[in-house]
Amino acid sequence: MPTQPLDEHWFTEICEECGSAFSMALEARLHAEQTPYQRIEILETASYGTVMVIDGFVMLTDRDNFIYHEMMTHPALFSHPAPGRVLIVGGGDCGSLREVLRHPEVGQVWQVDIDERVTRLAERYFPRLCEANADPRVRLHFEDALQWIGRAPQGSLDVIVVDSTDPIGPAEGLFGAAFYHDCWQALGAGGVLVHQSESPLFHAQSIIAPMRRALVEAGFGPPQTLLFPLPSYPSGWWSATLACKDSELRFLREPEARDRPFVTRYYSAAIHRSALALPGFLEQALD
Repeated sequence: MPTQPLDEHWFTEICEECGSAFSMALEARLHAEQTPYQRIEILETASYGTVMVIDGFVMLTDRDNFIYHEMMTHPALFSHPAPGRVLIVGGGDCGSLREVLRHPEVGQVWQVDIDERVTRLAERYFPRLCEANADPRVRLHFEDALQWIGRAPQGSLDVIVVDSTDPIGPAEGLFGAAFYHDCWQALGAGGVLVHQSESPLFHAQSIIAPMRRALVEAGFGPPQTLLFPLPSYPSGWWSATLACKDSELRFLREPEARDRPFVTRYYSAAIHRSALALPGFLEQALD
């Protein structure tokens, strides 16, 4: 387990490979259970509100989840000309689902997460994230996403959002060329895939670069990695990597992003464009 409490009043996530740790002052431990797949804890903290922890890793907090969920969804959807059919792989907390459903062009969304308990606990402890779960456009599937995408008809999807946990345990298979190839086949012309790709400071060569190579190997066009802050994740700096099925990824609907018919707290057209600008060290690492 990557946690080591300083005392009963603190939660600490230790990132061994990063040589760092992140602590939050605890107010209460609300829930803990071991599912067939992972250990889930719900904590109440002094400054980050309610927090979901899976296998000792912070998954989301009340305080900063909006940054992650908005950047995992809106750049991808505004990079597709008509994102009507969307698959979310993982995303059991349903925050990405809520953001996807803000787009009026979206007609169908399938969310496939292996552990139903993540969603049920999110419905109880993070109800705002789950406010769109009953939307008639939504189909929730609790099964192995590797098998689900392998069965998906060719060309049946427009956007795939891979909102997975770290590449360990149940999520390990979601970071390889075989999975990306199945995604490539399931996407229609101009289809877009986005996958959370960890910390640009700590994981550029161990996760981001291999992910980009695997996407190209699977048939995708040149990937792009966008960056955003996330205080509760290791290093406080996070990334998502995007690719288009049959061409270079482009910000196709910038006017619509500027005049979007919904409110966001972090995402904007300007943020979208600037987030794709990589610092020199990252350009070199990903070259």
